[in-house]
Amino acid sequence: MPGMSRKAALALAATASLTLLATACTGQSESAASDDASKETTLNFWHAWSAPGEVKAVKALVAGFEKAHPNIHVNVVGNMTDDKINQALRTGGDKAPDVISSFTTSNVGKFCSSGALVDLNPYFKKAGIDPATTFPKAMNEYTQFDGDRCAVPLLGDAYGLYYNKTAFEKAGIASPPKTWSEFAADAKKLTITQGNTYKQLGFMPDYHGWETTTEHYLGQFSPTYFDSSGKSNVAKDPAFTAAFTVQKKLVDELGGYKKLETYRATLGDEWGPKHPFHTGQVAMQLDGEWRLGMALDTKPKFEIGVAPLPVPDDQADQYGKGYITGTIAGIAATSKKQNAAWELVKYMTTDTDAVVNFSNGIHNVPSTLAALKSPNLKYDPRFKTFLDIAANPNSTTAPASINGGVYLTTIQQLGYDYESGKLKDLKGGLAKAAQQIDTDIAQAK
Repeated sequence: MPGMSRKAALALAATASLTLLATACTGQSESAASDDASKETTLNFWHAWSAPGEVKAVKALVAGFEKAHPNIHVNVVGNMTDDKINQALRTGGDKAPDVISSFTTSNVGKFCSSGALVDLNPYFKKAGIDPATTFPKAMNEYTQFDGDRCAVPLLGDAYGLYYNKTAFEKAGIASPPKTWSEFAADAKKLTITQGNTYKQLGFMPDYHGWETTTEHYLGQFSPTYFDSSGKSNVAKDPAFTAAFTVQKKLVDELGGYKKLETYRATLGDEWGPKHPFHTGQVAMQLDGEWRLGMALDTKPKFEIGVAPLPVPDDQADQYGKGYITGTIAGIAATSKKQNAAWELVKYMTTDTDAVVNFSNGIHNVPSTLAALKSPNLKYDPRFKTFLDIAANPNSTTAPASINGGVYLTTIQQLGYDYESGKLKDLKGGLAKAAQQIDTDIAQAK
């Protein structure tokens, strides 16, 4: 899905702009929700989708709501970056959003702690809706911070493994790997060298690759990022050491960092038709559910297989889990129409038919447990892998933090340094990263 390219590009900018938001919006959560949702009113809904098909799906979603609530009209404003949304949340006013959606789940901690978005717990309680039994576990987790549920899932993204079935058959591999040791063996079997480069690479493990970020790898190891006191657990939880070790071993066994990076520089970008998985230059790919449609659109010369990502060998019984993220929605604290806004948010995120139809239009994973099981979902049979990953209680996400995704950036930098050989002492690097994360969080409070 093209939305993920925007998610990646906006994450850093959103983190910076929300620093200002945290100081500007504190206290605004007291904005009165005294409006009568049964009266004639107009809401402003700002979202980030911009592709024609996405915009069409959003319009259909809103049309369904207006049909169910004829007294509430919705003014839809699309292609809004997090920067623009954050500015509007600071200033308020008649043209500011009452309801927003954002691709940047890592900023939920800032949205909640700053008071920019209202706590939805009272609304869910009044409506008799239990988020814990409504949303998949990981999605339920990434939409709250310190007991404040200032956001709600609005479709999701699940990460799995794409593989070239034709290449698998040629290499004599009968089925996709379930553990990291099997994965490493398959990646080597699938790698065909050609002089100083590759004719076919089994897998591109580098953190600068396409979706092979540290948090996506780590998702398969079920790490605990923070301890009960809120301190970084990076240096203490063995999951981090294990994940970094597995990735570095892959880098070394598939030719080394320099050779891999030299090859990567010759390959197509993540969002174009020349993506190396589409062209067959890379035989396995860690990616999200949107990749299937993008790959099929290029009419590849091989059969595409889809499976969950491998898990650590000592967690083989948890095969089927994956990393989960997605789009979030919330109600602006500056809004004077919060009861009407809740009706819109509730419809978009908890009405099964609405969620299913939106999923069919956007081609993202549904964000309620009921929608994940709906017979009305329309998808390629291979897409079911991602539905199962989303529903799997062992699937993970990166937790919310008061300073957004800054801690993830610190961990990612550690990954860059370790895979390249710049950092030799992983244990020392993890300790230094933990200290940096704690310092950054303390400064953000």
